[in-house]
Amino acid sequence: MMKNKIKSIVALLFVATVSLNAAAQDAKPAPASPAATATGKVGGATLTINYSSPAVKGRTIWGGLQKYDAVWRAGANKTTTFETDKDITVQGQKLPAGKYNFFLIPKESGTWTAIFNKEVANTNPFNYKEAQDQLRVDVKTKALKETQERLVYKVDNKGFALEWDKIAVPVSVK
Repeated sequence: MMKNKIKSIVALLFVATVSLNAAAQDAKPAPASPAATATGKVGGATLTINYSSPAVKGRTIWGGLQKYDAVWRAGANKTTTFETDKDITVQGQKLPAGKYNFFLIPKESGTWTAIFNKEVANTNPFNYKEAQDQLRVDVKTKALKETQERLVYKVDNKGFALEWDKIAVPVSVK
């Protein structure tokens, strides 16, 4: 009788442990910088931007977390990519159809550099090579009325914009 009680208790503990482990595996925390995609049409071209979306979380972003005058992956985790299915004009300069790594160089002056880099096989933003740039253009930032907590890209009929913290970086596309 005592043997049966012990077997029952051991079996019950085993089932409880397996159930708790299974529940713990299902409850994965949300990523700090989830993957996101922005897509839209500009003229006849479809633009697609794949990026990871970090949050401000009370941090100083521009000039703090993201240094001025340094190439930045324009998102989090791996490099942000920009794709167009047709040739387009970006800030008045031609960009052939294709897929590019997209970088920004934030500058305290408010005129930033947008970079479309041909080396898309390189998803490590720390291996950026300027020699692979297809196009570099200057863009003027705009102040946002309210803080944009999570980095987001928006595509509209005039181009696309990155919005994060208190700054928008609109890029004109035709």
